Amino acid sequence: MSDTSPVFVRLPTAAAERLDRASFSAKLSKRELVTALVNRYLDPDDPQALAALGSRRVIVESGPAPLTVGRAEVHRLEDPPVLTAEQTAELLQVAAEAVVGLAEQGELPGRRVGGEWRFSRAAVLAWLGGGDG
Repeated sequence: MSDTSPVFVRLPTAAAERLDRASFSAKLSKRELVTALVNRYLDPDDPQALAALGSRRVIVESGPAPLTVGRAEVHRLEDPPVLTAEQTAELLQVAAEAVVGLAEQGELPGRRVGGEWRFSRAAVLAWLGGGDG
């Protein structure tokens, strides 16, 4: 037997069961099976190969052969703390002209910056919740 090193990992139950079934079906020990998979799929010197391990592919069934259309990642966009008149209008579900009108009348908290209106999200939400409008 060549040099070996112990590797101890905890796998999710479903993955461990798949490894057991694959080992049995292939008539290979788990050591042989894991060694073959590591040799085939892991190249620590290849950034693309490592990136592919964590990627998610979207598969579209388009007939006899599946079509890979891209990669998707979901990131929550943070709500910006400072809003334009258009963003404030979207938040309040009114027209941008209504937002500018309320701001010019001094009813909606906002400031002119560089000739354009800017609104603090927190101040607008506090104004809305206060029943001042």
